Amino acid sequence: MKDTGRDTVLSRIIIRDYRTDDYPAVNALWEETGLGGAQRGDDNEVIDRSLRLGGKMLIAQLDDGRIAGTSWMTFDGRRLHLHHVGVSPSLQGHGIGRLLSIESIRFARERNIQVKLEVHRSNRLAVKLYQSLGFTYLGDYDVYIIREHD
Repeated sequence: MKDTGRDTVLSRIIIRDYRTDDYPAVNALWEETGLGGAQRGDDNEVIDRSLRLGGKMLIAQLDDGRIAGTSWMTFDGRRLHLHHVGVSPSLQGHGIGRLLSIESIRFARERNIQVKLEVHRSNRLAVKLYQSLGFTYLGDYDVYIIREHD
């Protein structure tokens, strides 16, 4: 069987909890993947507050110390919201997003809490991944947001 590199990359990954000193690398990854930016307000203070309120952020780290991906779960007191599942573009397609998602679902299962996510319908690969992990589409919802209060 031909090695596609997938197993090689996954064997170099550890999944661990976020640390405050990860923020610069995490923010760079989010900017690279389009998950972050100043307009979202996802700074270190916001992340730390969400973790204190019962959320969790998982980091996929390569054996050389580089951050390859993230999965952030925030808790609203009723359910976990899974977001910022992102993998460095140069490492996509190796199963890192699946691994992060599985570990995120495991966290929700251990707490016996529902988990919900939002994904853009044009992101077909992510939709396929989430459906394969048991997420179902809530077809009658639109999502609205107020980002800034003037």
